Amino acid sequence: MKHSVTLEIAGTKFRLVADADEEHLGRLARIVNQRVDELRSKTSHIPTSSQLLALVALGLADDLVTAERREAQISELTRTAVARAIERIDRRIDLDIGEQADSDTD
Repeated sequence: MKHSVTLEIAGTKFRLVADADEEHLGRLARIVNQRVDELRSKTSHIPTSSQLLALVALGLADDLVTAERREAQISELTRTAVARAIERIDRRIDLDIGEQADSDTD
């Protein structure tokens, strides 16, 4: 259900109509504002709000790409580990079946 939410980002109030949870949107705004504050504290000149927001957007996009890359690596490591475990289990089953067949022929 859509509702109206007002968020303040980098000193500017934005009125949004969204179906997202207001608390969630507030959390996102706090993350952006934290990044804005960090950038402001690291620079000697004061960039415009649009420059600040562009830098924050680039930083967040970089975080997203890094997280996606990390997730892909973890998924690949998981797939490899599971495949190896299945191979070991299959070998063990084959050995157990072979041993059982040998004992049945004795």
